[in-house]
Amino acid sequence: MRILLFPWLFLIPLLQILSVRHFLLASGQCLEDQRSLLLELKNTLTFSSTSSTKLVLWNSSSDCCLWDRVGCDTTGHVIRLELENQAISGQLENSSGLFNLQYLERLNLAFNSFSSTIPTGLSKLANLTYLNLSDAGFVGQIPRDLARMSRLVTLDLSTRFPGVQPLEMENPNLQTLIQNLMELQELYLDGVNISAQGGEWCNALSFLPNLREVSLSSCYLSGPISSSLSELHSLSVINLNDNNLLTTVPDFFANFS
Repeated sequence: MRILLFPWLFLIPLLQILSVRHFLLASGQCLEDQRSLLLELKNTLTFSSTSSTKLVLWNSSSDCCLWDRVGCDTTGHVIRLELENQAISGQLENSSGLFNLQYLERLNLAFNSFSSTIPTGLSKLANLTYLNLSDAGFVGQIPRDLARMSRLVTLDLSTRFPGVQPLEMENPNLQTLIQNLMELQELYLDGVNISAQGGEWCNALSFLPNLREVSLSSCYLSGPISSSLSELHSLSVINLNDNNLLTTVPDFFANFS
């Protein structure tokens, strides 16, 4: 028994060292250039110091990986920004602090009041897998540049509040926007003015083999619903509420397993 215990006694200090090392890596100590970019972003944003309770705490004297609404990888690069519902207004078009966060994988700007077009600079964030701009106050034409964000898994551009000026999808149209987003699994465009007939929007969606959820309520869509949708073998949720489809529910919907 004594012989069996000896190796374990020897390993305990080693395991403790490895555990501490893992914790230090997992904390993702902030890199100076990443902190500078975040502070530059903060300085370009317009927000209320009383309502934006998270942003006001960002400062140069602390580890940015520990800032609320910020997440880093183990090397200290910022990979996550959760800035939803922070009473942010103004424009992002010239926000180099945001667009130079090249390791960013997740960006959430939902429920703010930007009152501007979606900035084309977002397309520089080539590693984004999650982009949520829902009810963020963006207006006008959705930029063609978003079509270059080929790693996106989730895209949410929804506007659900009644009376709010909707985003528009004319040039690019739906197919042009999403045909290169082959990793997309979740697509939410509620309230976006797509204005497309059945063959057009159905065929556009059929380009996305991994699509699991799609929500297109109040998008000014018309029918008929094309059988090309049956190509979406992973589809589990489809919302076509408040459109003008004027068609019957197709029989092939029963084949969605």
